Amino acid sequence: MKALSHLKYAMPFLALAFVPLPVSAASAVRVYITNSAGDSIDVIDPATNKVVQEIKNFPGAHAIDFSPDGARVYVTNEETSTLDVLDRKSGKLIKKVALSGHPNLVAVTKKGDRAVVAIARGKGGLDIIDTATLTLKKTIPTDGGRLHDVYITPDQKFVVGGSIPSKMFYAFDLDKEELAWDMKMDLGVRCMAIETNPDGSTKRVFTQLSALNGFSVVDFAARKEVTKVPLPEPPQQYDHGGYRTNEPSHGISMSPDNKTLWVTSIPNNAVYVYDVATLKVIGKVDLPSEKIAGHDEPVSSVPEWVTFTPDGKYLYVSNSSMKSVSVVDTGAMKVVKVIPVGEVPKRSNTLVIPDEGHASAGSGKRASLR
Repeated sequence: MKALSHLKYAMPFLALAFVPLPVSAASAVRVYITNSAGDSIDVIDPATNKVVQEIKNFPGAHAIDFSPDGARVYVTNEETSTLDVLDRKSGKLIKKVALSGHPNLVAVTKKGDRAVVAIARGKGGLDIIDTATLTLKKTIPTDGGRLHDVYITPDQKFVVGGSIPSKMFYAFDLDKEELAWDMKMDLGVRCMAIETNPDGSTKRVFTQLSALNGFSVVDFAARKEVTKVPLPEPPQQYDHGGYRTNEPSHGISMSPDNKTLWVTSIPNNAVYVYDVATLKVIGKVDLPSEKIAGHDEPVSSVPEWVTFTPDGKYLYVSNSSMKSVSVVDTGAMKVVKVIPVGEVPKRSNTLVIPDEGHASAGSGKRASLR
């Protein structure tokens, strides 16, 4: 039970959708991992697959995003109910921005002018932070719907998110900074990945739900759920100590070319690959497991959140029960390395740092999502 004992400290999390980004030869890429039961953030260089920076003495770190120029790191802090703004190079705190309540996911606009934060307790709502003044600008109410995760759509027109207790899907108008529409679902709404139309508008939102080992498909224009897709039954069950039985599938991301959807499963201890056009399984990546005395079944790594490198060649998977991150070769569909990190690694995100000798304001790239 040693490998599972620390899981009682874990907090709920997300996975991220992904937009392809051009990366120059001079750009550097970094993968950030927050450790939910520890007090650190690990930063991985995908070129070497080694931890090259550790931001220490940071308890409560949850979700993470970046300013467009790569100068700032924005981290939601569950201990202090703040959005902590860090200097990316030094990892030092610039400011703690007080939020309206306990936070979950954060997302930053492409312009970098605002950060939106899911408020996960109390009355809930969507906090909007003015990044120029680093102050809370506004809270959009959700009538008691506590937000779990939020994502900015690639066209920057909407913020989408969901509530677990109220089982609601929300779409916020980013320009008007108000609720555009919402939709009742039959299960708690969790992690999301976004598919776009050729013009960049939102086509479908793939949404993970409480108690579903799989995902739901929401037609964004029609404002309705069109189907649920259960993951395949595994050839063997993995022991996960009863952890996250209410969220067996809790990590989902779109590939940079928007052709494949990658979905994690805790009881299956795997990542499944779906063809986006047909929603058919085209691959499976088995993740590390452990054999522990007293357990009849192998122990799951408890895979959760995922993030891609900008070229889509590698996927990084948080192994929350094994204090590590799996590096998946997406072409070969196999794990090529396991990187040790902190206690109960969870949220992840990818940053592209521009060539600082030629970078202008706003030129940075977030290789994660929207």
